[in-house]
Amino acid sequence: MDGAIRVFAAVTTDLSERARQIHQSMPVAAAALGRTLTVAAMMGAQLKNETDTVTIQFAGDGPLGKIVAVTDSSSKVRGYVENPFADLPLNRKGKIDVGGGVGKGRLSIVRDLGMKEPYVGQVPIVTGEIAEDITYYYAKSEQIPTAVGLGVLVDTDYSIKASGGFLIQLMPFATDETAAKLEEQVRKLPSVTEMITSGMTAEDMLFKVCDGFSMMMDNNAVTPAYECKCSKERMERALISIGKTELEKIISENGEAELTCQFCDRKYKFDIDQLENMLKQAK
Repeated sequence: MDGAIRVFAAVTTDLSERARQIHQSMPVAAAALGRTLTVAAMMGAQLKNETDTVTIQFAGDGPLGKIVAVTDSSSKVRGYVENPFADLPLNRKGKIDVGGGVGKGRLSIVRDLGMKEPYVGQVPIVTGEIAEDITYYYAKSEQIPTAVGLGVLVDTDYSIKASGGFLIQLMPFATDETAAKLEEQVRKLPSVTEMITSGMTAEDMLFKVCDGFSMMMDNNAVTPAYECKCSKERMERALISIGKTELEKIISENGEAELTCQFCDRKYKFDIDQLENMLKQAK
């Protein structure tokens, strides 16, 4: 109520399961992508304009390869893991080894807010566990003290049983006392997947995270969902953008082209007449 902290929470079980089905991901990839899509959905809720987007990219040297998630202001997300079939044994804690799957590298976050140039922040990947790396990003790149909790529970049939998270940020005028109290509260929290499997909603999680604080909830909740923005027109523009030389090569060698969307696995075919028409438009 004093404006010292703000909190976002999300239950993303359905969208994480949708992503897993599309990419036919193994558990490590499903957990890594589910966590990344979840934090993207919460970051999307902070955007002001319909055309604003945030892109999160983990470029690690682990077996999963690149992990990408994109969100808009309505928390409609899409994403992919470069190697969705990569799998690893459980880590020393008996949990899915997302950190080992991601490895070391760089985390980039691109905010396209309709300005001339998008804002790009980059930090090293610290643990690969997604939540800790996003926390580190906020501290180093945006100087906002942040606590992030993420969880994806994969069932024995590889489907997503629970997925969600929370994101807490201290505002500039928060006192040291508030920070200490919040830190203690976060330390005592059950895991995100425990909260969700016990039946808690995102609203329940909000108040659980901030137990002991006087909170006011903005009535601007959105329903996060997995939604791809691809279309034949977008794919056509992508082909035109590669230029005349490359298009001529495709026409002479193949006589047709097939593009697959990385986000939803949908395939788009273009015959020789369509390619020659694109060639006229290409530079």
